[in-house]
Amino acid sequence: MAITRYAALLRGINVGGNKKVPMAQLRSLIEGLGHQDVTTYLQSGNVTFAAGSGDEDSLAEAIGQGIADTFGFPVDVLVRDHAYLAAVRDDCPFPAAELEGKQLHVTYLSQAPDPERYAGIDLPGYAPEDFRLGDRALYLYAPDGLGRSKLAEQLARPAVNKGLIATSRNWNTVVKLVELTRPTP
Repeated sequence: MAITRYAALLRGINVGGNKKVPMAQLRSLIEGLGHQDVTTYLQSGNVTFAAGSGDEDSLAEAIGQGIADTFGFPVDVLVRDHAYLAAVRDDCPFPAAELEGKQLHVTYLSQAPDPERYAGIDLPGYAPEDFRLGDRALYLYAPDGLGRSKLAEQLARPAVNKGLIATSRNWNTVVKLVELTRPTP
């Protein structure tokens, strides 16, 4: 049986004291679902693991259900395999090597983004901030960081993301998740 390495990206946990999920319990939960080599990265909802069966959607659904059952609240979960995470890193339309990790972000999306969702955003009005769409991903260049980004506020509006699960990671985390999901020989 082939083993695949994945990252589970949890949206909105351990932010501002809400939806607290201790990492040790999260690792135990993922192991309890039958997955191996479980690692958490930071406290913000990044879990890597190895699985011998399942697809991204069924794995995400099982993890989300496990979190709801264990912690008593729903959490949106996206699961992506190493190949996808590496492609997102490699396809970055911005000069990542020249930027600080806090200046570049990827918002992982549950489905391919329809460019029409973003048509109403006056991109020149936010310059030098910029964004580009990728494969189930949105790349955001925010030179002053995400916390000060006016473009990020527009991109996060419920009307823009209606029907999507969207969760963002800074570039340092994007790169680290590729490393943590790399298949072991």
